[in-house]
Amino acid sequence: MITATRRRCLRASATAWALGAALLLGLAGGNAAAADHAPAVDRDTLVVGLEKSISNLDAQVTSTGDSLLYAWQIYDTLYGFDPLGNLVPRMASAVKVAPDQKSYAFTMRRGLRFQNGDPLTAQDVKYSLERILDPATKSTRRVYFAPVVERVEASGDTVTFVLKQPDGAFLNKVAGFLFIVPKDYTTRLGTPEAFAAAPIGSGPFRVKEFKVGQYLELERFDAYWGKDAGETPGVKRLVLRFIPEAASRVNALVNGEIDLATVIPLQDASRLKADKGLEVVTNPNGGPLHVRLYSNVATHPFANRDVRRALNHAVDSNAIIKGVLHGVGSPMASFISRYYPYGAEPDLKPYAYDPAKARELLRKAGFPNGIDVKLYNGTDQPKELAEAIAAYWGQVGVRTELVRMDYPAFIRLNNTHKAGPATVTIFSNVIYDPVHPIVGTFSKEGTWSDYYNPEVEALIGQLEGTLGPEARGAIFRKIGRLLHEDAASLNISEQFYVYGLKKGLQWQVQQGSGFLNFRRTAWQ
Repeated sequence: MITATRRRCLRASATAWALGAALLLGLAGGNAAAADHAPAVDRDTLVVGLEKSISNLDAQVTSTGDSLLYAWQIYDTLYGFDPLGNLVPRMASAVKVAPDQKSYAFTMRRGLRFQNGDPLTAQDVKYSLERILDPATKSTRRVYFAPVVERVEASGDTVTFVLKQPDGAFLNKVAGFLFIVPKDYTTRLGTPEAFAAAPIGSGPFRVKEFKVGQYLELERFDAYWGKDAGETPGVKRLVLRFIPEAASRVNALVNGEIDLATVIPLQDASRLKADKGLEVVTNPNGGPLHVRLYSNVATHPFANRDVRRALNHAVDSNAIIKGVLHGVGSPMASFISRYYPYGAEPDLKPYAYDPAKARELLRKAGFPNGIDVKLYNGTDQPKELAEAIAAYWGQVGVRTELVRMDYPAFIRLNNTHKAGPATVTIFSNVIYDPVHPIVGTFSKEGTWSDYYNPEVEALIGQLEGTLGPEARGAIFRKIGRLLHEDAASLNISEQFYVYGLKKGLQWQVQQGSGFLNFRRTAWQ
Protein backbone atom coordinates (compact mmCIF):
# COMPACT_ATOMS: atom_id res chain seq x y z
CA MET A 1 0.00 0.00 0.00
CA ILE A 2 1.25 3.52 -0.77
CA THR A 3 1.70 5.27 2.59
CA ALA A 4 1.33 9.00 3.23
CA THR A 5 5.09 9.27 3.62
CA ARG A 6 5.69 7.50 0.34
CA ARG A 7 3.13 9.71 -1.41
CA ARG A 8 5.04 12.80 -0.26
CA CYS A 9 8.25 11.26 -1.55
CA LEU A 10 6.64 10.43 -4.88
CA ARG A 11 5.33 13.96 -5.26
CA ALA A 12 8.76 15.34 -4.45
CA SER A 13 10.32 12.95 -6.97
CA ALA A 14 7.88 14.00 -9.69
CA THR A 15 8.48 17.68 -8.94
CA ALA A 16 12.23 17.19 -9.09
CA TRP A 17 11.89 15.34 -12.37
CA ALA A 18 9.72 18.06 -13.87
CA LEU A 19 12.10 20.82 -12.76
CA GLY A 20 15.10 18.87 -14.01
CA ALA A 21 13.48 18.27 -17.38
CA ALA A 22 12.52 21.93 -17.66
CA LEU A 23 16.06 23.00 -16.80
CA LEU A 24 17.50 20.59 -19.33
CA LEU A 25 15.21 21.89 -22.07
CA GLY A 26 15.86 25.49 -21.07
CA LEU A 27 19.61 25.04 -21.33
CA ALA A 28 19.38 23.19 -24.62
CA GLY A 29 16.87 25.53 -26.22
CA GLY A 30 13.80 24.27 -28.08
CA ASN A 31 15.31 24.19 -31.58
CA ALA A 32 18.64 22.88 -30.39
CA ALA A 33 16.91 19.87 -28.84
CA ALA A 34 15.35 19.16 -32.20
CA ALA A 35 18.76 19.22 -33.85
CA ASP A 36 20.47 16.40 -31.95
CA HIS A 37 17.45 14.63 -30.41
CA ALA A 38 19.24 13.65 -27.25
CA PRO A 39 17.11 11.96 -24.57
CA ALA A 40 14.53 14.33 -23.15
CA VAL A 41 15.89 13.80 -19.62
CA ASP A 42 18.83 11.37 -19.59
CA ARG A 43 19.84 7.94 -20.86
CA ASP A 44 18.23 6.24 -17.88
CA THR A 45 14.82 7.75 -18.67
CA LEU A 46 12.30 7.32 -21.46
CA VAL A 47 9.54 9.91 -21.84
CA VAL A 48 6.56 8.90 -23.96
CA GLY A 49 3.80 11.22 -25.12
CA LEU A 50 0.47 9.38 -25.16
CA GLU A 51 -2.55 10.40 -27.19
CA LYS A 52 -4.93 9.94 -24.25
CA SER A 53 -5.05 9.70 -20.50
CA ILE A 54 -5.16 6.48 -18.51
CA SER A 55 -8.32 6.13 -16.46
CA ASN A 56 -7.74 2.92 -14.47
CA LEU A 57 -4.55 1.03 -13.56
CA ASP A 58 -6.31 -2.27 -12.82
CA ALA A 59 -5.63 -4.18 -16.05
CA GLN A 60 -8.09 -6.92 -15.09
CA VAL A 61 -10.95 -4.43 -14.87
CA THR A 62 -10.46 -1.71 -17.45
CA SER A 63 -10.84 -1.93 -21.21
CA THR A 64 -8.11 -2.70 -23.72
CA GLY A 65 -8.02 0.92 -24.88
CA ASP A 66 -6.80 1.78 -21.40
CA SER A 67 -4.67 -1.21 -20.47
CA LEU A 68 -2.72 -1.46 -23.74
CA LEU A 69 -0.84 1.67 -22.68
CA TYR A 70 0.61 0.23 -19.47
CA ALA A 71 -0.31 -3.43 -18.86
CA TRP A 72 2.82 -4.99 -20.33
CA GLN A 73 4.94 -2.66 -18.24
CA ILE A 74 3.31 -3.18 -14.81
CA TYR A 75 1.93 -6.72 -15.12
CA ASP A 76 2.83 -10.06 -16.63
CA THR A 77 1.13 -13.25 -17.79
CA LEU A 78 1.76 -17.01 -17.89
CA TYR A 79 2.12 -16.99 -21.66
CA GLY A 80 2.41 -13.97 -23.91
CA PHE A 81 3.12 -12.80 -27.43
CA ASP A 82 6.44 -12.03 -29.05
CA PRO A 83 6.69 -8.86 -31.21
CA LEU A 84 5.29 -10.79 -34.19
CA GLY A 85 2.28 -12.11 -32.27
CA ASN A 86 3.53 -15.67 -31.71
CA LEU A 87 2.62 -17.35 -28.41
CA VAL A 88 5.63 -17.73 -26.08
CA PRO A 89 6.11 -18.82 -22.45
CA ARG A 90 6.47 -16.06 -19.89
CA MET A 91 5.99 -16.65 -16.17
CA ALA A 92 5.10 -20.26 -16.93
CA SER A 93 7.96 -22.34 -18.26
CA ALA A 94 5.65 -24.83 -19.95
CA VAL A 95 2.01 -25.82 -20.43
CA LYS A 96 0.54 -29.30 -20.77
CA VAL A 97 -2.75 -29.54 -22.61
CA ALA A 98 -4.94 -32.60 -21.99
CA PRO A 99 -5.80 -34.78 -25.01
CA ASP A 100 -9.46 -33.71 -24.74
CA GLN A 101 -8.37 -30.01 -24.72
CA LYS A 102 -10.29 -29.44 -21.46
CA SER A 103 -7.35 -29.00 -19.11
CA TYR A 104 -4.34 -26.66 -19.24
CA ALA A 105 -1.63 -27.29 -16.63
CA PHE A 106 0.99 -24.54 -16.39
CA THR A 107 4.34 -25.06 -14.68
CA MET A 108 5.47 -21.85 -12.98
CA ARG A 109 9.02 -20.54 -13.16
CA ARG A 110 10.86 -20.52 -9.87
CA GLY A 111 11.83 -17.41 -7.96
CA LEU A 112 9.03 -15.18 -9.29
CA ARG A 113 8.23 -12.11 -7.22
CA PHE A 114 5.73 -9.30 -7.16
CA GLN A 115 6.88 -5.70 -7.03
CA ASN A 116 6.16 -5.50 -3.28
CA GLY A 117 8.55 -8.40 -2.64
CA ASP A 118 5.92 -11.09 -2.14
CA PRO A 119 6.60 -14.43 -3.86
CA LEU A 120 4.41 -15.12 -6.89
CA THR A 121 2.92 -18.61 -6.70
CA ALA A 122 0.34 -20.81 -8.37
CA GLN A 123 -2.12 -19.64 -5.70
CA ASP A 124 -1.82 -16.09 -6.96
CA VAL A 125 -2.57 -17.26 -10.50
CA LYS A 126 -5.62 -19.18 -9.25
CA TYR A 127 -6.82 -16.10 -7.40
CA SER A 128 -6.23 -13.85 -10.41
CA LEU A 129 -8.56 -15.81 -12.67
CA GLU A 130 -11.14 -16.28 -9.93
CA ARG A 131 -11.06 -12.51 -9.38
CA ILE A 132 -11.84 -11.96 -13.06
CA LEU A 133 -14.70 -14.48 -12.85
CA ASP A 134 -16.21 -12.78 -9.79
CA PRO A 135 -19.03 -10.50 -11.01
CA ALA A 136 -18.27 -8.09 -8.16
CA THR A 137 -14.93 -7.24 -9.78
CA LYS A 138 -16.73 -5.99 -12.90
CA SER A 139 -13.89 -7.22 -15.08
CA THR A 140 -14.16 -6.50 -18.78
CA ARG A 141 -12.40 -9.87 -19.28
CA ARG A 142 -15.01 -11.98 -17.53
CA VAL A 143 -17.01 -12.58 -20.72
CA TYR A 144 -14.05 -14.40 -22.27
CA PHE A 145 -13.48 -16.84 -19.38
CA ALA A 146 -16.81 -17.36 -17.61
CA PRO A 147 -18.45 -19.45 -20.38
CA VAL A 148 -15.58 -21.95 -20.54
CA VAL A 149 -13.78 -22.16 -17.19
CA GLU A 150 -15.15 -24.76 -14.77
CA ARG A 151 -12.55 -24.39 -12.01
CA VAL A 152 -8.93 -23.54 -11.23
CA GLU A 153 -6.61 -25.82 -9.24
CA ALA A 154 -3.25 -24.89 -7.71
CA SER A 155 -0.72 -27.32 -6.28
CA GLY A 156 2.97 -26.64 -5.72
CA ASP A 157 4.37 -24.90 -8.79
CA THR A 158 1.50 -26.01 -11.05
CA VAL A 159 -1.76 -24.24 -11.79
CA THR A 160 -4.44 -26.05 -13.79
CA PHE A 161 -7.41 -24.56 -15.58
CA VAL A 162 -10.21 -27.08 -16.02
CA LEU A 163 -12.62 -26.15 -18.80
CA LYS A 164 -16.27 -26.99 -19.37
CA GLN A 165 -15.52 -27.65 -23.03
CA PRO A 166 -12.55 -27.14 -25.36
CA ASP A 167 -11.73 -23.55 -26.23
CA GLY A 168 -9.58 -23.08 -29.30
CA ALA A 169 -8.44 -19.62 -28.18
CA PHE A 170 -7.89 -20.35 -24.48
CA LEU A 171 -4.12 -19.98 -24.55
CA ASN A 172 -4.50 -16.71 -26.48
CA LYS A 173 -6.91 -15.46 -23.81
CA VAL A 174 -4.46 -16.37 -21.05
CA ALA A 175 -1.73 -14.47 -22.89
CA GLY A 176 -3.84 -11.39 -23.59
CA PHE A 177 -6.14 -11.08 -20.58
CA LEU A 178 -4.86 -12.92 -17.52
CA PHE A 179 -2.65 -10.37 -15.79
CA ILE A 180 -1.49 -11.81 -12.47
CA VAL A 181 -2.06 -9.89 -9.22
CA PRO A 182 -0.95 -10.77 -5.65
CA LYS A 183 -3.68 -12.55 -3.70
CA ASP A 184 -2.77 -11.42 -0.17
CA TYR A 185 -2.16 -7.80 -1.11
CA THR A 186 -5.26 -7.47 -3.29
CA THR A 187 -7.63 -9.08 -0.80
CA ARG A 188 -6.33 -6.84 2.00
CA LEU A 189 -7.23 -3.77 -0.06
CA GLY A 190 -10.79 -5.00 -0.36
CA THR A 191 -12.04 -3.38 -3.57
CA PRO A 192 -10.97 -3.09 -7.22
CA GLU A 193 -10.95 0.69 -6.80
CA ALA A 194 -8.44 0.44 -3.96
CA PHE A 195 -6.20 -1.84 -6.02
CA ALA A 196 -6.37 0.49 -9.03
CA ALA A 197 -5.16 3.32 -6.78
CA ALA A 198 -2.10 1.35 -5.65
CA PRO A 199 -1.49 -1.49 -8.14
CA ILE A 200 1.13 -4.20 -7.73
CA GLY A 201 2.16 -6.52 -10.54
CA SER A 202 5.19 -8.55 -11.59
CA GLY A 203 6.15 -6.72 -14.78
CA PRO A 204 9.42 -4.92 -15.58
CA PHE A 205 8.24 -1.58 -14.17
CA ARG A 206 6.39 -0.62 -10.99
CA VAL A 207 4.26 2.42 -10.32
CA LYS A 208 6.10 5.36 -8.81
CA GLU A 209 3.45 8.04 -9.24
CA PHE A 210 0.17 8.36 -11.10
CA LYS A 211 -1.03 11.92 -11.58
CA VAL A 212 -4.52 11.68 -13.08
CA GLY A 213 -4.75 13.59 -16.34
CA GLN A 214 -1.01 14.41 -16.39
CA TYR A 215 1.38 11.44 -16.29
CA LEU A 216 2.19 7.95 -15.06
CA GLU A 217 5.74 7.56 -13.80
CA LEU A 218 7.18 4.05 -13.54
CA GLU A 219 10.51 2.79 -12.21
CA ARG A 220 12.34 -0.35 -13.24
CA PHE A 221 11.66 -3.42 -11.11
CA ASP A 222 15.09 -4.99 -10.76
CA ALA A 223 13.76 -8.31 -9.41
CA TYR A 224 11.81 -8.83 -12.64
CA TRP A 225 12.18 -12.44 -13.78
CA GLY A 226 12.77 -11.47 -17.42
CA LYS A 227 16.34 -10.34 -16.87
CA ASP A 228 17.32 -14.01 -16.50
CA ALA A 229 15.98 -14.51 -20.03
CA GLY A 230 17.73 -11.44 -21.41
CA GLU A 231 14.62 -9.28 -21.28
CA THR A 232 15.55 -6.23 -19.24
CA PRO A 233 14.58 -2.62 -19.94
CA GLY A 234 17.62 -0.48 -20.62
CA VAL A 235 16.02 2.50 -18.88
CA LYS A 236 15.42 2.91 -15.17
CA ARG A 237 12.47 5.27 -15.47
CA LEU A 238 9.51 5.33 -17.83
CA VAL A 239 7.34 8.44 -17.88
CA LEU A 240 4.05 8.28 -19.78
CA ARG A 241 2.86 11.84 -20.33
CA PHE A 242 -0.74 12.42 -21.38
CA ILE A 243 -0.79 14.86 -24.31
CA PRO A 244 -4.20 14.46 -26.00
CA GLU A 245 -3.75 17.48 -28.27
CA ALA A 246 -2.09 16.06 -31.39
CA ALA A 247 -0.20 19.21 -32.38
CA SER A 248 1.22 19.54 -28.87
CA ARG A 249 2.35 15.92 -28.95
CA VAL A 250 4.16 16.36 -32.26
CA ASN A 251 5.78 19.60 -31.15
CA ALA A 252 6.91 17.97 -27.91
CA LEU A 253 8.73 15.33 -29.96
CA VAL A 254 10.26 17.79 -32.42
CA ASN A 255 11.40 20.06 -29.58
CA GLY A 256 12.97 17.19 -27.66
CA GLU A 257 10.56 17.27 -24.68
CA ILE A 258 9.57 13.62 -25.22
CA ASP A 259 11.37 10.68 -26.79
CA LEU A 260 8.47 8.82 -28.41
CA ALA A 261 5.01 9.98 -29.46
CA THR A 262 2.05 7.67 -30.02
CA VAL A 263 -0.71 8.09 -32.61
CA ILE A 264 0.97 10.78 -34.66
CA PRO A 265 -1.51 12.68 -36.86
CA LEU A 266 -1.11 11.34 -40.33
CA GLN A 267 -0.67 14.79 -41.84
CA ASP A 268 2.44 15.24 -39.67
CA ALA A 269 4.14 11.98 -40.62
CA SER A 270 5.95 13.45 -43.66
CA ARG A 271 7.19 16.37 -41.58
CA LEU A 272 8.71 13.98 -39.03
CA LYS A 273 10.20 11.74 -41.73
CA ALA A 274 12.08 14.76 -43.06
CA ASP A 275 13.79 15.18 -39.69
CA LYS A 276 17.03 13.19 -39.80
CA GLY A 277 16.96 12.64 -36.06
CA LEU A 278 13.50 11.08 -36.00
CA GLU A 279 11.93 7.86 -37.20
CA VAL A 280 8.30 7.18 -38.12
CA VAL A 281 6.72 3.74 -37.70
CA THR A 282 3.31 2.78 -39.09
CA ASN A 283 1.62 -0.29 -37.62
CA PRO A 284 -1.83 -1.83 -38.14
CA ASN A 285 -3.49 -2.51 -34.82
CA GLY A 286 -5.80 -5.23 -36.14
CA GLY A 287 -8.91 -3.35 -35.12
CA PRO A 288 -11.76 -1.69 -36.95
CA LEU A 289 -12.37 2.02 -36.63
CA HIS A 290 -16.16 1.97 -36.49
CA VAL A 291 -19.39 3.38 -35.15
CA ARG A 292 -20.91 1.13 -32.50
CA LEU A 293 -24.70 1.09 -32.91
CA TYR A 294 -27.02 0.38 -29.97
CA SER A 295 -29.52 -1.85 -31.78
CA ASN A 296 -30.95 -3.98 -28.96
CA VAL A 297 -33.52 -1.42 -27.78
CA ALA A 298 -36.70 -2.40 -29.62
CA THR A 299 -38.19 1.12 -29.55
CA HIS A 300 -35.14 2.83 -31.06
CA PRO A 301 -34.80 3.30 -34.84
CA PHE A 302 -31.46 1.47 -34.77
CA ALA A 303 -33.32 -1.75 -33.98
CA ASN A 304 -34.49 -1.66 -37.61
CA ARG A 305 -31.97 -3.22 -39.99
CA ASP A 306 -32.98 -0.91 -42.84
CA VAL A 307 -32.05 2.09 -40.68
CA ARG A 308 -28.65 0.58 -39.92
CA ARG A 309 -28.12 -0.13 -43.61
CA ALA A 310 -29.08 3.46 -44.38
CA LEU A 311 -26.45 4.70 -41.93
CA ASN A 312 -23.85 2.62 -43.78
CA HIS A 313 -24.87 3.72 -47.29
CA ALA A 314 -24.90 7.36 -46.17
CA VAL A 315 -21.17 7.49 -45.36
CA ASP A 316 -18.34 7.68 -47.89
CA SER A 317 -15.61 5.77 -46.04
CA ASN A 318 -13.13 6.21 -48.89
CA ALA A 319 -13.47 9.98 -48.68
CA ILE A 320 -13.04 9.92 -44.90
CA ILE A 321 -9.90 7.80 -45.23
CA LYS A 322 -8.51 10.16 -47.83
CA GLY A 323 -9.52 13.43 -46.17
CA VAL A 324 -9.61 12.80 -42.42
CA LEU A 325 -7.17 9.90 -42.12
CA HIS A 326 -4.85 11.33 -44.80
CA GLY A 327 -4.89 8.17 -46.88
CA VAL A 328 -3.70 5.79 -44.16
CA GLY A 329 -6.40 3.15 -43.93
CA SER A 330 -8.64 0.94 -46.01
CA PRO A 331 -12.41 0.36 -46.01
CA MET A 332 -13.71 -2.66 -44.10
CA ALA A 333 -16.57 -4.93 -45.05
CA SER A 334 -16.03 -7.41 -42.23
CA PHE A 335 -15.59 -6.40 -38.60
CA ILE A 336 -12.67 -8.85 -38.53
CA SER A 337 -9.46 -7.17 -39.61
CA ARG A 338 -7.42 -8.62 -42.45
CA TYR A 339 -4.43 -8.39 -40.12
CA TYR A 340 -5.72 -11.21 -37.95
CA PRO A 341 -4.06 -14.53 -38.81
CA TYR A 342 -7.46 -15.94 -39.83
CA GLY A 343 -11.16 -15.08 -39.93
CA ALA A 344 -11.36 -12.16 -42.37
CA GLU A 345 -13.63 -12.53 -45.40
CA PRO A 346 -11.66 -11.31 -48.44
CA ASP A 347 -14.59 -11.48 -50.87
CA LEU A 348 -16.93 -9.33 -48.79
CA LYS A 349 -17.46 -5.82 -50.18
CA PRO A 350 -18.02 -2.69 -48.04
CA TYR A 351 -21.34 -0.87 -48.26
CA ALA A 352 -21.35 1.40 -51.29
CA TYR A 353 -21.70 5.13 -50.75
CA ASP A 354 -25.26 5.74 -51.98
CA PRO A 355 -27.15 8.64 -50.32
CA ALA A 356 -30.25 8.05 -52.47
CA LYS A 357 -30.46 4.44 -51.31
CA ALA A 358 -29.93 5.58 -47.71
CA ARG A 359 -32.91 7.94 -47.93
CA GLU A 360 -34.99 5.20 -49.57
CA LEU A 361 -34.16 2.76 -46.77
CA LEU A 362 -35.14 5.33 -44.13
CA ARG A 363 -38.50 5.86 -45.87
CA LYS A 364 -39.00 2.09 -46.08
CA ALA A 365 -38.26 1.80 -42.36
CA GLY A 366 -40.96 4.38 -41.59
CA PHE A 367 -38.77 7.47 -41.14
CA PRO A 368 -39.40 9.64 -44.22
CA ASN A 369 -38.53 12.77 -42.21
CA GLY A 370 -35.31 11.30 -40.86
CA ILE A 371 -34.27 10.67 -37.26
CA ASP A 372 -32.40 12.42 -34.46
CA VAL A 373 -29.38 10.74 -32.85
CA LYS A 374 -26.44 11.42 -30.56
CA LEU A 375 -22.95 10.41 -31.67
CA TYR A 376 -20.41 10.06 -28.87
CA ASN A 377 -16.67 10.34 -29.50
CA GLY A 378 -13.61 10.54 -27.28
CA THR A 379 -10.48 12.62 -27.55
CA ASP A 380 -8.53 9.51 -28.63
CA GLN A 381 -9.93 10.07 -32.13
CA PRO A 382 -9.76 13.21 -34.29
CA LYS A 383 -12.87 15.35 -33.90
CA GLU A 384 -12.99 15.71 -37.68
CA LEU A 385 -13.90 12.02 -37.92
CA ALA A 386 -17.14 12.36 -35.96
CA GLU A 387 -17.85 15.65 -37.72
CA ALA A 388 -17.54 13.98 -41.13
CA ILE A 389 -19.84 11.11 -40.15
CA ALA A 390 -22.41 13.57 -38.80
CA ALA A 391 -22.22 15.61 -42.01
CA TYR A 392 -22.81 12.56 -44.20
CA TRP A 393 -25.70 11.39 -42.02
CA GLY A 394 -27.19 14.89 -42.09
CA GLN A 395 -27.40 14.78 -45.90
CA VAL A 396 -29.86 11.87 -45.71
CA GLY A 397 -31.93 13.20 -42.80
CA VAL A 398 -30.09 11.74 -39.81
CA ARG A 399 -29.74 14.83 -37.63
CA THR A 400 -26.76 14.22 -35.39
CA GLU A 401 -25.79 15.82 -32.09
CA LEU A 402 -22.07 15.36 -31.44
CA VAL A 403 -20.99 14.60 -27.87
CA ARG A 404 -17.19 14.86 -27.54
CA MET A 405 -15.64 13.85 -24.24
CA ASP A 406 -12.21 13.54 -22.64
CA TYR A 407 -11.08 9.95 -23.06
CA PRO A 408 -11.31 8.86 -19.36
CA ALA A 409 -14.90 10.11 -19.12
CA PHE A 410 -15.76 8.64 -22.51
CA ILE A 411 -14.37 5.21 -21.67
CA ARG A 412 -16.39 5.06 -18.44
CA LEU A 413 -19.58 5.56 -20.45
CA ASN A 414 -18.50 3.26 -23.26
CA ASN A 415 -17.69 0.44 -20.81
CA THR A 416 -21.11 0.70 -19.13
CA HIS A 417 -23.40 0.91 -22.19
CA LYS A 418 -24.12 4.61 -21.67
CA ALA A 419 -22.57 6.07 -24.83
CA GLY A 420 -25.47 5.39 -27.12
CA PRO A 421 -27.12 5.19 -29.46
CA ALA A 422 -23.95 5.66 -31.54
CA THR A 423 -20.28 5.77 -30.58
CA VAL A 424 -17.10 6.28 -32.59
CA THR A 425 -14.63 3.73 -31.28
CA ILE A 426 -11.98 1.16 -32.15
CA PHE A 427 -11.34 -2.41 -31.10
CA SER A 428 -7.65 -3.24 -30.84
CA ASN A 429 -6.15 -6.67 -31.43
CA VAL A 430 -5.18 -8.15 -28.07
CA ILE A 431 -5.05 -11.93 -28.41
CA TYR A 432 -4.48 -12.50 -32.15
CA ASP A 433 -7.76 -14.43 -32.41
CA PRO A 434 -10.97 -12.68 -33.63
CA VAL A 435 -12.99 -14.01 -30.70
CA HIS A 436 -11.95 -10.89 -28.82
CA PRO A 437 -13.72 -8.29 -31.04
CA ILE A 438 -16.59 -10.60 -31.98
CA VAL A 439 -17.57 -11.66 -28.46
CA GLY A 440 -16.80 -8.26 -26.96
CA THR A 441 -18.93 -6.34 -29.47
CA PHE A 442 -21.61 -8.71 -30.75
CA SER A 443 -22.32 -11.51 -28.27
CA LYS A 444 -25.38 -11.07 -26.08
CA GLU A 445 -23.24 -10.75 -22.94
CA GLY A 446 -20.33 -8.90 -24.55
CA THR A 447 -18.73 -6.13 -22.53
CA TRP A 448 -19.27 -3.60 -25.34
CA SER A 449 -22.24 -5.29 -27.01
CA ASP A 450 -25.58 -3.61 -27.57
CA TYR A 451 -26.54 -6.08 -30.26
CA TYR A 452 -28.15 -9.49 -30.42
CA ASN A 453 -28.52 -11.89 -33.34
CA PRO A 454 -29.40 -15.53 -32.51
CA GLU A 455 -27.53 -16.82 -35.58
CA VAL A 456 -24.38 -14.99 -34.55
CA GLU A 457 -24.84 -16.20 -30.98
CA ALA A 458 -25.08 -19.81 -32.15
CA LEU A 459 -21.87 -19.51 -34.18
CA ILE A 460 -20.08 -17.95 -31.21
CA GLY A 461 -21.16 -21.00 -29.24
CA GLN A 462 -19.58 -23.24 -31.88
CA LEU A 463 -16.28 -21.40 -31.54
CA GLU A 464 -15.89 -22.47 -27.92
CA GLY A 465 -15.26 -26.07 -28.96
CA THR A 466 -13.55 -25.47 -32.31
CA LEU A 467 -9.80 -25.91 -32.55
CA GLY A 468 -7.30 -24.89 -35.22
CA PRO A 469 -7.04 -21.78 -37.38
CA GLU A 470 -8.71 -23.32 -40.45
CA ALA A 471 -11.85 -24.45 -38.64
CA ARG A 472 -12.08 -21.33 -36.50
CA GLY A 473 -11.47 -19.13 -39.53
CA ALA A 474 -14.42 -20.71 -41.36
CA ILE A 475 -16.77 -19.89 -38.48
CA PHE A 476 -15.47 -16.36 -38.18
CA ARG A 477 -16.05 -15.79 -41.88
CA LYS A 478 -19.69 -16.88 -41.45
CA ILE A 479 -20.04 -14.48 -38.54
CA GLY A 480 -18.48 -11.68 -40.59
CA ARG A 481 -20.97 -12.19 -43.40
CA LEU A 482 -23.94 -12.21 -41.00
CA LEU A 483 -22.80 -9.02 -39.29
CA HIS A 484 -22.30 -7.37 -42.66
CA GLU A 485 -25.76 -8.34 -43.90
CA ASP A 486 -27.28 -7.14 -40.63
CA ALA A 487 -25.37 -3.82 -40.74
CA ALA A 488 -24.46 -4.48 -37.13
CA SER A 489 -21.98 -1.58 -37.11
CA LEU A 490 -20.73 1.17 -39.37
CA ASN A 491 -17.19 0.13 -40.29
CA ILE A 492 -15.02 3.05 -41.38
CA SER A 493 -11.48 1.76 -41.81
CA GLU A 494 -8.71 -0.53 -40.78
CA GLN A 495 -6.97 1.27 -37.95
CA PHE A 496 -3.27 2.14 -38.19
CA TYR A 497 -1.12 3.65 -35.47
CA VAL A 498 1.70 5.99 -36.45
CA TYR A 499 4.54 6.47 -33.97
CA GLY A 500 7.32 9.01 -33.97
CA LEU A 501 10.54 8.39 -32.05
CA LYS A 502 14.14 9.50 -31.77
CA LYS A 503 16.57 7.44 -33.83
CA GLY A 504 18.81 6.81 -30.85
CA LEU A 505 16.04 4.83 -29.17
CA GLN A 506 15.87 1.04 -29.49
CA TRP A 507 12.18 0.14 -29.49
CA GLN A 508 10.28 -2.57 -31.33
CA VAL A 509 6.62 -2.08 -32.16
CA GLN A 510 4.16 -4.87 -31.36
CA GLN A 511 3.09 -5.85 -34.87
CA GLY A 512 -0.64 -5.96 -35.57
CA SER A 513 -1.54 -4.75 -32.08
CA GLY A 514 -1.94 -1.53 -30.14
CA PHE A 515 -0.13 -2.80 -27.03
CA LEU A 516 2.93 -0.80 -26.01
CA ASN A 517 5.93 -2.92 -25.08
CA PHE A 518 8.94 -1.34 -23.37
CA ARG A 519 10.41 -4.55 -21.91
CA ARG A 520 13.60 -4.30 -24.01
CA THR A 521 13.71 -0.59 -24.73
CA ALA A 522 17.09 1.13 -24.38
CA TRP A 523 19.10 4.07 -25.66
CA GLN A 524 21.83 3.19 -28.12
